[in-house]
Amino acid sequence: MHAPNLLSYQFHQLKQKTTAPVLVFLHGLFGDMNNLGVIARHFARDYSILRVDLRNHGHSFHSEDMDYHLMNGDLLNLFEHLNLERLILIGHSMGGKTAMSFAAAYPQLLEKLVVIDIAPVIYDNHGHDGVFEGLFAVRQARPEDRRQADELLAQYIDEQSIRLFMLKSFDPQMPECFRFNLSALHRNYPRLMGWHECRFNKPTLFIKGGLSDYIQPAHTDAVLTQFPQASAFTVNGAGHWIHAQKPEIVARVTRRFLEQP
Repeated sequence: MHAPNLLSYQFHQLKQKTTAPVLVFLHGLFGDMNNLGVIARHFARDYSILRVDLRNHGHSFHSEDMDYHLMNGDLLNLFEHLNLERLILIGHSMGGKTAMSFAAAYPQLLEKLVVIDIAPVIYDNHGHDGVFEGLFAVRQARPEDRRQADELLAQYIDEQSIRLFMLKSFDPQMPECFRFNLSALHRNYPRLMGWHECRFNKPTLFIKGGLSDYIQPAHTDAVLTQFPQASAFTVNGAGHWIHAQKPEIVARVTRRFLEQP
């Protein structure tokens, strides 16, 4: 569903009356609302589920500007449109940073927060140079199908799983050859990797991939200073894409956290 001037979203509301908060799922960079769908399905019987395309991603609007303050406003507009006031945000990577930023700005709307494999810190370039080079090569060549696009990406991105993830958004009919706004993401990349310290003093779960370096021991002080009620869980054998590699474990750990008083 897509309302004018709002983010593209899918809202599955429970038919039966419930006092449970709405679970809001936020994807990471280059993704869309479907990325966390396998996790969301685990909760569909007990919670209303809202999945969102953040600006410049999926079927949401494109904008020259992009930072966490602006994305907070996008989410607030959507929640007001849907008349939602009791929420739990679950975000991966860039979506996790968006969730943390929103939680600090509007704590009255949130009961809990789940952050998947990202810390509330500034990141230097986190290995995306080759990704951007490959994506811009595809845009320039304008291949007709995914096979041709994959051959181009393979010259810049060795890991097949990353190429397949990018190709989920491949659309040769779009001006940038992808549904995400490639130019805007590249231009605003430093803002997305950046961070302004904030504070959210409600229960927060950080889920880390054991093979990922996005959350490090050196980040512990930053996490606890900004999220005093934080707890953490490490999923062994998983990298940054924990929700895709170990969805059953992520869902089970998340449910246990949600059901804690």
